[in-house]
Amino acid sequence: MIRRVPTSQKAVAFTFDDGPHPIYTSQLLDLFDAVSGRATFFMMGKQMALYPETAMEVHARNHEIGNHSYTHPYMTQIGLDECERELFDTDSLITKITGVRPAVMRPPYLDYSSDVHAITSRLNYRVIGALNGEAKDWGTPGVDHILEATRKHVGCGSILLFHDGFGDRSQTIEAVRILINELTDEGYRLVTVSELLHLSES
Repeated sequence: MIRRVPTSQKAVAFTFDDGPHPIYTSQLLDLFDAVSGRATFFMMGKQMALYPETAMEVHARNHEIGNHSYTHPYMTQIGLDECERELFDTDSLITKITGVRPAVMRPPYLDYSSDVHAITSRLNYRVIGALNGEAKDWGTPGVDHILEATRKHVGCGSILLFHDGFGDRSQTIEAVRILINELTDEGYRLVTVSELLHLSES
């Protein structure tokens, strides 16, 4: 599971899980437009089915969409056939809506195993983790906590995790607004996960 990409370039990847959401995802798109940045949205199939227009907007505005399963199960606690179906159905939906097959996936809860890896490898996915898991923005711990837990993991090649789906995501929106302005002021480029992977120097 890739949490950081070895690169000397000042580039970071912001990622968002559990969307799309018609309010919060769109707010994030506007924030990234304001700083000419791009991000990766790990979308759930059932959310895409509810909000296909939002998913299409993400793609149309040149951000990346990754696979985050269809119903958000613990992948290691379901059968392998069900695991494969979760990924395949979401893959098919992303491709149908955007015309582009996803290249990256993130397992729900970052729950992963060698058996699940065999499936993701067969689907040719790069499996993406993150460095700032303790930010726990999904639990609305406060903007200051999200910022503090994320800033210490910022560096060349960092992959950062946030959530745009389910519940009140206003704390996340505000924290991301502050972070992306700080980082662009410091000379960082905000890129998609796939763009970051292309910068790998290993």
